[in-house]
Amino acid sequence: MSHESIEGGAIPIKAWTRGVPVEDSAMDQLRQTASLPFVWPHLAVMPDVHWGLGATVGSVVPTEGAIVPACVGVDIGCGIDAVRTTLTSSALGDNANAVYEAIVAAVPHGRTDDGGPNDRGAWRDPPENVVSHWAGMNAQFTKLVERAPALDTGARRVSQLGTLGTGNHFVEVCLDEEDRVWLMLHSGSRGTGNRIGTHFISIAKKEAEKNGVALPNGDLAWLREGSESFDAYVEALTWAQNYARVNRRIMMNAAVMALVRALDTNLLIEDRVSCHHNYVSREEHFGKALWVTRKGAVSARLDELGLIPGSMGARSFVVRGKGNPESFCSCSHGAGRAMSRGAAKKAISLEQHAADTATVVCRKDAGVLDESPRAYKDVDAVMAAQSDLVEVVHTLRGAVCVKG
Repeated sequence: MSHESIEGGAIPIKAWTRGVPVEDSAMDQLRQTASLPFVWPHLAVMPDVHWGLGATVGSVVPTEGAIVPACVGVDIGCGIDAVRTTLTSSALGDNANAVYEAIVAAVPHGRTDDGGPNDRGAWRDPPENVVSHWAGMNAQFTKLVERAPALDTGARRVSQLGTLGTGNHFVEVCLDEEDRVWLMLHSGSRGTGNRIGTHFISIAKKEAEKNGVALPNGDLAWLREGSESFDAYVEALTWAQNYARVNRRIMMNAAVMALVRALDTNLLIEDRVSCHHNYVSREEHFGKALWVTRKGAVSARLDELGLIPGSMGARSFVVRGKGNPESFCSCSHGAGRAMSRGAAKKAISLEQHAADTATVVCRKDAGVLDESPRAYKDVDAVMAAQSDLVEVVHTLRGAVCVKG
């Protein structure tokens, strides 16, 4: 058994954090979540745990009869997709810069202003495949908006589908232990999912205030199962999780084609892995049907494949779950932040960033210092701490990284 116990919770808090630092603010946040009356039977904490807005990143929150929207957050369905190709590093050769530019051109990324004329983070004129995918989801979304008009996101509904976003979202070209080329990307449900999360966090807070509920933290307001707001949230949440998965699929197809064009070659896809890490799932654990919220955590059922990325200059991993019941069959979703974005921008120099990413074609400017390797925990220590949760199938080293 490799987990430790965090003292002070109303229920047990089991943490897979041996050898990995955890800041006091995250500890306090975990204890607050553990005090909620419907969290059962314990809280599980992954080794990439760190303080998060609303709820602790790297936590698995099992609940009976309620969901806390802030524990899911606003990037609903955020996750990772990866494909293993038939190409090897020899095909990549000296063309890493050309591959970088091809992906930059093929996948809209960065901040968005709702699809305006100067918007590089969204489609100005969505391509046919994006419009087609949106058409398949629009009828359900229209019903969501009819039920809750505040969910309408205007132009972002179409213009952001198949786009990356910003922050820690990325598209990477990686090489595995056999020098095989992989494509890996990280993104979620974009502005539409953000609107859904924000709306229902607000609804939960209003209901708590109306009912006189005393909360350890205002962000931990919940929606009670059986209520109209709960049903509306689960419906919207499910839609957003699907949107996120489709969003990544569209981008992956675009990135694969960009790779083909840049290298002027053909390739086949041999393996595909896809996993959410900000989401809710209905699951059975310890003999009960529970709502399991993974906030920065990945499902790791027995033999299930998952993805754990490092930072821009660190290794990433394709893993196979061991189905550990104590973790609710979960593992970490990455290395986890070692410092806040603001602290990273002050502490990390451009020279340090360039040195730490010397082997990767990526941005070297001040705009990505908060995503530099030093802003994150040691991913090898994170992997060691969860050796009873997953086993490593492939180890990936980055060659090209496009950040939002």
